[in-house]
Amino acid sequence: MSNLDTTSYPKDKIKVLFLENISEKAVQYFKVQGYSDVKKVAGALSEEELIKAIKDVHILGIRSKTFISKKVLDSAKKLQAIGCFCIGTNQVDMKACKQKGVAVFNAPYSNTRSVAELVIGASIMLIRKIVDKNKSAHEGIWNKEAKGSFELRGKTIGLIGYGNIGMQTSIMAEAMGMKVKFYDVETKLPLGNAIAVKSIKELVSSVDIISLHVPETNQTKNLISKEVIKQCKQGAILINYARGEVVDLDALAQAIKSKHISGAAIDVYPWEPEKNGDKFETPLQGLSNVILTPHIGGSTEEAQENIGEDVSIKLYQYLERGVSNGSHSIPAISLPPVDGAHRILHIHNNVPGVLSAINTVMSKNKINIVGQYLKTNEEIGYVVLDVDSKLSKQAIELLREVKHTIRVRMLY
Repeated sequence: MSNLDTTSYPKDKIKVLFLENISEKAVQYFKVQGYSDVKKVAGALSEEELIKAIKDVHILGIRSKTFISKKVLDSAKKLQAIGCFCIGTNQVDMKACKQKGVAVFNAPYSNTRSVAELVIGASIMLIRKIVDKNKSAHEGIWNKEAKGSFELRGKTIGLIGYGNIGMQTSIMAEAMGMKVKFYDVETKLPLGNAIAVKSIKELVSSVDIISLHVPETNQTKNLISKEVIKQCKQGAILINYARGEVVDLDALAQAIKSKHISGAAIDVYPWEPEKNGDKFETPLQGLSNVILTPHIGGSTEEAQENIGEDVSIKLYQYLERGVSNGSHSIPAISLPPVDGAHRILHIHNNVPGVLSAINTVMSKNKINIVGQYLKTNEEIGYVVLDVDSKLSKQAIELLREVKHTIRVRMLY
């Protein structure tokens, strides 16, 4: 049998755990590939629950509610990779994953369309004040008037963050006849007729709708502060489908009450319930022309299926072939298949001399290296060795003794 048709471990011994009701497409993908021990759990797990559940797990799939701490990773002795079936990876202790040689993957593009569509939809609902009119109609009050209702056409949307979702929103906004301005900390080539501005102040003071598309970092926490909200154009609309810590919600609530901000759509919050049905509170509840949604910006069936497939493929490629493209913890290597040799993965601390030590120990023991691939990042080095199949067991033991080694794995 060709080396490419099998792995060095029985597939029925590999445990795959998917949390937070990850798309069934991910489960089926692994089962089709021959992995029978695939478990799916509907909700997130607490740290203590996760420590017990992850003990013998090789592949873990999570979404945004499961937090992977160093304590959790310390208990996961067999864990090879984590798949974040969402855009972000901030729920994972990346430093600890690097120290333990655990690959972390995500799906940065798969729900781009879903979020962008919702931004445009919310913009229409808010600028037409549909939220309040809908409420009145449900309460039996007829409120047919045009005052304060506008078209999107000719209005200006300001995008804070011009990444994948920001760009998709930009394209859709222009198709609706809007003007587009954007601010990003990095220089980005504008799409269509979008205009880059030099500061957040310049952006918020000149646009009708503000939409946020930034990650959660120390720099973006309370990015939209009380001071920034004061600089917004009178009657502006604010939309946040990015991260919960980005907006000062108390300041936003006051601005809506004073009518400085005419409407808002918020999908993410500084604190969010663990599961459906739990109590949820925010200072924006009950305010006029405000749309509150429960972190569902990317929650469409199409997006979840795309994410399920995207991350599953990355996990599978790493597990079976050592391909680390898209990993946030292991340096990215794209590997060709090889016949007639055994493939060994070596993850180590990125310090001078490790590759030399690997080659020296192989040479001294007359182990022929058929192919070798190396990639490093600031902290981790990733070496893939294709060695003579008759000597692969000896090679594994020798590689484990190389100084600064984090993890060694026989692939096939």
